[in-house]
Amino acid sequence: MVEGSKPVEVWGGIECTINRVRHTYLDQLHFAGHYTREKDIELLCSLGIKRLRYPVIWEKHQPTQNKTIEWGSIERNLNRLRELGVEPIAGLVHHGSGPKYASIETDDFATGLAKYASLVAEKFPWINYYTPVNEPLTTARFCGLYGHWHPHQKDNTSFLKLLINECKATVLAMEAIRKINPNAKLVQTEDLSRTYSTPLLKYQADFENHRRWLGFDLIMGKVDSGHPLWSFLLWSGISEAELGFFKLKNCPVDILGFNYYPTSERFLDENLQKYPESSHGGNHLHKYADVEAVRVDLDEEEYGAKLLLKEAWDRFKIPIAVTEVHLGCTRDEQMRWLKNIYTTCCELKQEGANILAITAWSMLGSYGWNKLLTSKNVEYEPGIFDLRSPHPRPTALAGMLKHLADGREFHHPVLEEKGWWKKDIRVLYFQNNIRRLNTENRGSQPLLIIGKTGTLGRSFARICDLRGIHYLLLSRQEFNLADPSQIEKVIAEKKPWAIINAAGFVRVDDAEISSNDCYIANTQGPLNLALLSEKYNFKLLTFSSDLVFDGRKNSSYTESDPVSPLNVYGRSKALAEKLVSEKAPSSLIIRTSAFFSPWDDYNFVTNVLTSLKNKTSFTAANDIFVSPTYVPDLVNASLDLLLDDESGIWHLANQGSITWAQLAIEVAKYANVNPSMVIGVPNKKLNLAAKRPQYSVLHSEKGLLLPSLSHALGNYFENQTIIDLSAPASETA
Repeated sequence: MVEGSKPVEVWGGIECTINRVRHTYLDQLHFAGHYTREKDIELLCSLGIKRLRYPVIWEKHQPTQNKTIEWGSIERNLNRLRELGVEPIAGLVHHGSGPKYASIETDDFATGLAKYASLVAEKFPWINYYTPVNEPLTTARFCGLYGHWHPHQKDNTSFLKLLINECKATVLAMEAIRKINPNAKLVQTEDLSRTYSTPLLKYQADFENHRRWLGFDLIMGKVDSGHPLWSFLLWSGISEAELGFFKLKNCPVDILGFNYYPTSERFLDENLQKYPESSHGGNHLHKYADVEAVRVDLDEEEYGAKLLLKEAWDRFKIPIAVTEVHLGCTRDEQMRWLKNIYTTCCELKQEGANILAITAWSMLGSYGWNKLLTSKNVEYEPGIFDLRSPHPRPTALAGMLKHLADGREFHHPVLEEKGWWKKDIRVLYFQNNIRRLNTENRGSQPLLIIGKTGTLGRSFARICDLRGIHYLLLSRQEFNLADPSQIEKVIAEKKPWAIINAAGFVRVDDAEISSNDCYIANTQGPLNLALLSEKYNFKLLTFSSDLVFDGRKNSSYTESDPVSPLNVYGRSKALAEKLVSEKAPSSLIIRTSAFFSPWDDYNFVTNVLTSLKNKTSFTAANDIFVSPTYVPDLVNASLDLLLDDESGIWHLANQGSITWAQLAIEVAKYANVNPSMVIGVPNKKLNLAAKRPQYSVLHSEKGLLLPSLSHALGNYFENQTIIDLSAPASETA
């Protein structure tokens, strides 16, 4: 918030797209389980939001023509919103192409939506805010210019026809609504974009910068012979009669809703060799690459949300709300993005622009946007709440949003760092294609990572670099967990906001003969940290193991299962869990299993690859079941939980149950090597000093935050520089 200014309001919204791909409708809220979960509305409203963008989607409620609508949970939820004093902004079409009987490419789309809008207004006459069609220009581009969604067309004429249908539908829908509720207001949303270019392509950038406003101009009846795109519209086959409809029935917009993302701005460049082939396109004059402007070094050009919102205010002088504030990214970057947009809007309001609100979007997260909603196989992105738990789990964003909604400042050390869209690492396309990491700083409180020489500690440091989290990575000499006075001195000096204990005794078999060293590292060390955590007000994250279980369950272990370790290592971890939980209940304890990393040579997967590369057989147990864990997945999820201020024991492992021998075979297959070199034997034949549980697969009753093992193995090989496994080691060194 800007000091001395009245903050903008905080609204909310849930990702509610129902889009059609070929003959399949993809429903975000079906994926999210919202239709059958009764407490979502109370949860969303508990954060203090003033309005909620809420779906009353045409394709959902009237998929068959003239059929009586069953409002179901939507009626219950809208009435609950009313009871809680949160005003809904009803969305009728969200990136959709309409039901099959009134598809977007037909004349029935506009008249059909108007009839449906009338039914909604009759059912809910008290609703005062509507978005009949969300982002009409963006939807028309995806449906008519790029071919992603139905009707999968790829030409200017189709794009414009679809846009006109959507805008006409908006006008007629609001006309029908206002016959029932004369006070109904139009909140018209659109992606807030801008195009930049090389000097040669300035003409194309100018065209696209006019085109971005076309939906608003049509709805408000501002497209006539003096409009900069008039000739283009006629040349593309749009008739004056079609455009005349909007002059006759223009529809004032009450609130301009702009949805802005780091990648909303584009850059055009005729130097195709600098960019991936997937970005290549062009017009009838030039071939050029079209890439995200944030990925190009535009130091001499101003860009970003503040510039674009000011442009919109200066052009329209209509009240503005940012109607989607969301980033599908790590938790810290999501927090930085929310702060960035909120602060920007408060500044603009103080400078005289009528900025009403920001809207926390995707409050329940979103599904499949990484593939632009073109696939049934969707990946989930958490939002304000995380749906990967049995019940929607509030993330760090929930607490942050509640502060902002109450008009209070929100502070966290990670917010003192720049977001990725402001750092050198954002740049993908420039000379030599080198990516840089920012190394300046950093005055914020550090995150202390203990375990400088270990796989896990180094991995946390690497990922904190990528995520822009200020950290200090300390060795045993700098931070000896067995020396309470030394670690207290370091903590008092560095004042960390959190400590990650990634150190410990990891040699399971050696622990049988070095039990004292094992207990000092794995039990006394975490206890020493726990005893200091409340005194110095830092959050503690420490790690445990699947070896706290005895394997007799023969099914996946969850957090609440009783521990019964079989070896010294497991007993040291189980005791650490007990003591840390007792002395520092706010600590986060993560149990994990058999992790493998692309960044070190000392794990099972790299051992398999080394043997196969050398044409030697690899022996592994075929009767011990584990849940291997990919270190980058583990570290990212651990950091998110740390920022979310979660506590207690959590299980983090990639989803899947596999024996060590089966894992070695899978690794061979991914490496395109004959898996017959893997020899599976009973564990007892390996003559290991420490007894292992036969089944120690981890599952979570708190939340499945890591992807499948097959997904993890795919990522492992993508992130590795894969050597030629058909050649001997000496030839590939």
